[in-house]
Amino acid sequence: MSNIRIAVVGATGMVGGAFLQVLQEYDMGGHDYTMMASARSAGKKVEFMGKEYIIEELTENSFDSGYDIALFSAGGSTSAKFAPIAAEKGCIVVDNSSQWRMDKDVPLVVSEVNPDDIFKNNGIIANPNCSTIQAMVPLKPLYDAFGIKRIVFSTYQSVSGAGVSGWNDLENGIQAYVSGEDYELQKFPYPIFGNCIPHIDVFLDNGYTKEEQKMINETHKILHDDSIAVTATCVRVPVFTGHSESINVELGRSFDLDEVFEVLRAQSGLVVEDDLANNVYPMPIKGVDSDDVFVGRIRRDFSVENGINFWVVSNNIRKGAASNAVQIAKIIIDNMK
Repeated sequence: MSNIRIAVVGATGMVGGAFLQVLQEYDMGGHDYTMMASARSAGKKVEFMGKEYIIEELTENSFDSGYDIALFSAGGSTSAKFAPIAAEKGCIVVDNSSQWRMDKDVPLVVSEVNPDDIFKNNGIIANPNCSTIQAMVPLKPLYDAFGIKRIVFSTYQSVSGAGVSGWNDLENGIQAYVSGEDYELQKFPYPIFGNCIPHIDVFLDNGYTKEEQKMINETHKILHDDSIAVTATCVRVPVFTGHSESINVELGRSFDLDEVFEVLRAQSGLVVEDDLANNVYPMPIKGVDSDDVFVGRIRRDFSVENGINFWVVSNNIRKGAASNAVQIAKIIIDNMK
């Protein structure tokens, strides 16, 4: 089906730029695109699919002319205001902010994990948190095959997850280390170069950060199972792109490790890298240009019955944000044909 109208909202941001790159890589030409952003970015130009587009200001009337799909990456307050407007006018919004993720009427979707939920939308579909997305890709097949009683997340998240200012803090820290000069932090409360900061998003009254609570809540929603015990510790590390996670799982039944490998290798979008004799295991540096999730260091946790440990890596800007949203949009478009 040609002439599908697609709006990219927040086209000048880090994830918005990734939207355009992924759309191009997925060969999603043949549709009518409009680039939108705030008044601050209106009038700027972007190159896309060999054509120059002028950024339009996002307003309450932007969707009056009729759009089929809108990819939003413009922050929670923007999504709160404009996503319902777009949806009311017949547009399906795929939103990358946290605004709608826990709304009971909005599906929270990882494209390879719960694609059927896409079609339960009322005009808005939420893209999960980047750290949750990559965790769900190996966890869902394990859940289906063995059941899951408990999950312990420990994340090592790159600075690009904090946007351009987070990226700048690491880059400026490296330059300051080389030059011996001082620099002003733009994002983090402490220098990130040569450091790890166990603080992502704001602290809640229960002692968790909002990022940690997101992982707990979103895991329950995506797997449709609130009975799973989940806990998380999320840490910012001095890596530019790519989140890493140590995931400890108590499965619901006994298992053979070979069976676990077989289940994981069969999962779409998941690459098993686990050859310890040759030092093969996932690392963020290897997945910079990929939309896959990588899993390795798969081993029993002998401290608990039916326990397993594994290490998961993915590009947080691509699969953790832009690519997952584009994959959702592609499923919608394929079902329009």
